[in-house]
Amino acid sequence: MIIGVVSDTHLREGRVKLPAKLMEAFREVDHILHLGDWMTLEVYDQLSKLAPVDGIAGNNDGYEIIERFGEKKILSFEGVQIGLVHGHEPYSSRITTPQKARKAFEGEPVSCILFGHSHQPHLQMDDGVLMFNPGSPTDKRREKLYSFGLLEIRGGQVLPRHVFYEDKG
Repeated sequence: MIIGVVSDTHLREGRVKLPAKLMEAFREVDHILHLGDWMTLEVYDQLSKLAPVDGIAGNNDGYEIIERFGEKKILSFEGVQIGLVHGHEPYSSRITTPQKARKAFEGEPVSCILFGHSHQPHLQMDDGVLMFNPGSPTDKRREKLYSFGLLEIRGGQVLPRHVFYEDKG
């Protein structure tokens, strides 16, 4: 099973154009997970034409997205428990986004935590839990490249990778 992972699209209603590189890659996935800051359900509409979509809301999402997806969840794919959270809470500059995401699932049986918010690609094992931030496909901020992620689940293992690219067109 291959899961497309995206976060922080930050696209405004009526101006939703997801990058060709992302759309091409997600045509081949079994499921898509969005980790918040969709900004409009038009992003969901575009992604859902490619594969089933789930996700959570971020700190820039409105009521409609929060109500539809919630702000935190655990999903199971082929027996692997995956936690989804945007990573903005608790609001504190003293802890990093990965630490906030990890704290959100403290004491919960997850193998992998997917998060966004920082727009910074991140891949790390933290005490046996895979921590993965796909970065942003449309708003790289201080990063050199745009990015999204792919997770392959095979035999109970999660094999993550980032896809980086220069042009978001």
